[in-house]
Amino acid sequence: MTERQLQIKYLEYSSASEMPSSDRVLLERAVSAADGAYAKYSSFRVGAAVRMSNGEVVIGSNQENAAYPSGLCAERTAMFYASARYPSESVEAIAVVAVDDNGVLSALTYPCGACRQVMAEYEMRAGHDMRIIVGSAGTVQVFTGVKSIMPFIFDNLA
Repeated sequence: MTERQLQIKYLEYSSASEMPSSDRVLLERAVSAADGAYAKYSSFRVGAAVRMSNGEVVIGSNQENAAYPSGLCAERTAMFYASARYPSESVEAIAVVAVDDNGVLSALTYPCGACRQVMAEYEMRAGHDMRIIVGSAGTVQVFTGVKSIMPFIFDNLA
């Protein structure tokens, strides 16, 4: 038997104001994207903003449905729209944030496993890592590559 250990490196900012302007703007776009969420059942609104290799930013928000699990997370909404709109461009970065009626939540809200796997697929297609920015009312974390937040991706078919 061999025991192994994972280490994950990431940047952590105590506020968005400390971030590089390009990341801060992307996070701000994610916050505004949450306004478009349809969260009638959970009241949990999430916004995502994707920066493409051509510099375009595409936003998405979570969309719920009474026929659960027919809804879709903000991250996948944004990535799928970005891919459909700019099929020859790659995802460079994605910012994700959750809000309620009082504004951005104080707790970080990370992408779910399904969204992480979709991110992994887009990284494999592009041949490079994307920046993953997870924001809250205070702390913001920035990861390089989906393997930083999901180290054992499903890539056997790639």
